[in-house]
Amino acid sequence: MRFVPTKIVHQQGVMTMHRMRQGWIEERTASINRVRGLLAEFGLPLPQRTAALKRIPELLEDASNEMPGIARAALMAGWQHLGVINERIAELDCRIREHAKMDESARRIMELPGVGALTASAVIDAVGDGREFKNSRQFAACLGLTPSQSSSGGKVQLGRITKRGDGYVRMLLIMGAHSALLTASRRTDRISRWLIELQAKVGWRKALVALANKHARIIWSLLTKKEAFVVDHLPARFAEDSV
Repeated sequence: MRFVPTKIVHQQGVMTMHRMRQGWIEERTASINRVRGLLAEFGLPLPQRTAALKRIPELLEDASNEMPGIARAALMAGWQHLGVINERIAELDCRIREHAKMDESARRIMELPGVGALTASAVIDAVGDGREFKNSRQFAACLGLTPSQSSSGGKVQLGRITKRGDGYVRMLLIMGAHSALLTASRRTDRISRWLIELQAKVGWRKALVALANKHARIIWSLLTKKEAFVVDHLPARFAEDSV
């Protein structure tokens, strides 16, 4: 099985945008945690909610607290750095959306519930047209979304997903599945009905991974057959099988 499809220069270029974006997101998270932690040392804790971060300039300008001026200046620099990071992420988000809209295959993939421009662009530039994989199961295995197997006494037991292959695309598919699972009750298509029933049987977490696996398999079919996504016209193996 081939796990690393050969990429052309254009694919590498677009994936560079994705990698830089992901790096800035990680840097933003680290910066937020650093500023939040330092404020807490001066008795100014902030709730974990993202909206609470808007209070940081107010806290730094409040002369009634005992924070020394050198600390205020350093933390203000950290806050301004967060603003720069957010601008860079937003700029790359815009470029990635434009790239996805210009790609016919990406537009087909974005018809899947929970799959947006970011995921579609990453999939296209990570695996191309998907023809290097023999079937949809092999494609899902490439992304680490298939359960591991162990044999004992002639019996095959399935465990957790392998988490091998491209972790970035797998993360995006799971995030998209999370979004689709949250809104499944509002839809009446076959996949949504299957998903709601599966969640009732195996729980939220397993249903989430099962949907990410299913999305990967459907995406492979859309890439290789170049057909539009019509959920109620899917073969039964896509609309009803579980992981």
